[in-house]
Amino acid sequence: MLFYAQKIVYLRYAQKDKAMTPEVVLQKIKQGESNQQEFKRCGGNIEKDVLETVCSFLNRFGGDIMLGVLDNGTICGVPEKSAENLMRNLTNLCNDPKLFDPVCVVTCEAVEIEGKTVIVVNVPPSSTVHSFKGKVYDRSGDVDIVIKNDAIAQAFIRKKDIFTERKVFPYLRVEHLNPTIIERARRLAVINNNSHPWKDMTHDQMMRSAGLFLHDYENDKDGLTLAAGLLFGRDDVIQDLCPTYWTDCLCRKVNTIRYDDREIVRTNLIDSVDLIMDFARKHTNDKFYLDDLGHRVSLRSSISREIIVNCLIHREFTSSIISRFIIEKDRMYTENPTKAQYPGEITPDILEPRPRNPLIARVFREITYSDQLGSGMRKLYRDVPLYSGIKERPQFLDGDIFRLVVPMDDIIPAAGESESGQKSSPKSGQESSPNGSQESSQKSDQKSDQKSDQKSDQKSGLKNEKWPKKWPEKIAKILDLMSNDANITIENLTEQLDLGQTVIKKMLSEMQAENLIRRVGPVHGGHWEVIDNQ
Repeated sequence: MLFYAQKIVYLRYAQKDKAMTPEVVLQKIKQGESNQQEFKRCGGNIEKDVLETVCSFLNRFGGDIMLGVLDNGTICGVPEKSAENLMRNLTNLCNDPKLFDPVCVVTCEAVEIEGKTVIVVNVPPSSTVHSFKGKVYDRSGDVDIVIKNDAIAQAFIRKKDIFTERKVFPYLRVEHLNPTIIERARRLAVINNNSHPWKDMTHDQMMRSAGLFLHDYENDKDGLTLAAGLLFGRDDVIQDLCPTYWTDCLCRKVNTIRYDDREIVRTNLIDSVDLIMDFARKHTNDKFYLDDLGHRVSLRSSISREIIVNCLIHREFTSSIISRFIIEKDRMYTENPTKAQYPGEITPDILEPRPRNPLIARVFREITYSDQLGSGMRKLYRDVPLYSGIKERPQFLDGDIFRLVVPMDDIIPAAGESESGQKSSPKSGQESSPNGSQESSQKSDQKSDQKSDQKSDQKSGLKNEKWPKKWPEKIAKILDLMSNDANITIENLTEQLDLGQTVIKKMLSEMQAENLIRRVGPVHGGHWEVIDNQ
């Protein structure tokens, strides 16, 4: 497993690089400076800032330094007669233990472009943390920064090729675990598979079967692992094993500076899923859709479970940084410390599934709290457009802090859905049209004989004790406007009714809850449908 982790880092970097022809160098220069590329003016000597960048690249993801290129991408070149000496000097400086601890190796190549010489310095990612003149440098965007204390500790965590969940505690015993949680895990596993091997095992046998009891070959001791404690430990035991482990749940819809509601979850990983899910249910709307088999699926539960389980499974438990689950007006997201696998945003195209805590992930799969690696991203890419609008997508942002962001829209229902969970579909013999032409045509044909009856029936049912006094009259007006124009927008309603957008959105939400209207299609490009409740 150790070899595999190192191989991935170097293989991805090698696949990115190409032979340094003038065309390739020009293409890279056009991309500008980034967390893996730096431009430096260079005369006849190697300056200090070049060596600082070497150190920061070593401590992050590696990168290329272009000597003889200005910050704006202009090629100024290095002195032609000095190119060979510059490359030799840089190599020697990187191998000087008085400067670098530990020393490092870089590769240099001179490339002629438009009659000027550019030196491309390739710095590979290192398996350890380096310092330059006693200072540790890291890369943040296109800037080299000096890091201290916790940031240095985080850099060491990022460089580790071991799984900290496998740490053996010789004196951690089964009696330190919570038997109720163990039995619950057994029950969940057996429900999914009646012949599951955990069915008739003792608690000790379950721990061994799940790979949670290991032999530490370094210290020649046997014991339960950190993963066992986090999954099944009593709360006091978990805090002793991992003092900085908890999840901070925040709702920031009104008070965006502090919070509207907060819950700190300090318990085993299995109960944590349910407690954080309860927090999500409390502060988000639910939207349903019918799957291909006709089953009613809760989009909120599906999406929330994926991002919460992802946060709990893939965090780095030795970090002092606290995991967070945050709900805002237009999004919900998780933040958890981790060992960065990819710099920047992860998409399905570049995803290489790799467990950060494989023992914990395995138990979650056995109790059906998660699926195989990579399936969570595919599920979110499927469900988020249904929940938040057809054009919305989740964001997976990797770094020392991993962020998973899901956009939300608490007012408008999911694409093709009503708030009641019914799928909107065209009537028999009709084709649906995204611009509502069918709707308009149908209404114009029935308008003369239905409009007056429909309005009177609707007005008689527009009573709700929770509504302000003027709402029934305004809602009746909205129904009238929608009957005549299925494509009417919130901006149009604001102008027609002389009300603010916030009030209009609240009214629309209440109207959908009362089954007076439904939204057909996405937020942008769909249309409204007035429901006939005769």
